[in-house]
Amino acid sequence: MEYQEKLRFAVSCSSNMNRSMEAHSILKKRGFNIESYGSGNQVKMPGPSIDRPNCYEFGTTTYDFIYNDLRHKDVHMYTQNGLLNMVDRNRRIKKCPQRFQNETREFDIVICLEERVYDQVVDHLTRRTGLTGNVVHVINIDIEDNPEEATLGAFFVAEICSKLESCEDVDNEIDEILAEFEVKNPRRNMLHTVCYY
Repeated sequence: MEYQEKLRFAVSCSSNMNRSMEAHSILKKRGFNIESYGSGNQVKMPGPSIDRPNCYEFGTTTYDFIYNDLRHKDVHMYTQNGLLNMVDRNRRIKKCPQRFQNETREFDIVICLEERVYDQVVDHLTRRTGLTGNVVHVINIDIEDNPEEATLGAFFVAEICSKLESCEDVDNEIDEILAEFEVKNPRRNMLHTVCYY
């Protein structure tokens, strides 16, 4: 299959930090045409207490900046809780967290990793103007926001992507592929809808 013929995948969590970046990393290594996003208003990461998260802007704040900022604030705490390691991985994949709602590129498949993210992505796609009429399949698969689940979830996403990539006709085969996946993984809250660009 030529690169141009590959499906264009996007994966989104809330902050483009943990779940979507773990999936991005694995899919990129496997040769998929993949981008990753957040769908929230800003990048939010755990801080010194639950009511004091670290917040950054999408698109303008680099992973390098976030890495150095966390090191400066409390290198011991952010090493212990794994955040520095996570951001270090992210900066080797791309420059900065991106917000799905600011993206102008079109995708064939958008995989969301939490129902709230799915709702935000579908809402954005249904409100867009200047439609090209191109189909985009939006899928949800619930992945908890912690490092272990993000790794496990990334393999689920890769499995779905490989099955979709090997389809002859994604539009006709996607429902069957997702139904089979849901039977094997009943706790993952699979949702699927078709939107248009």
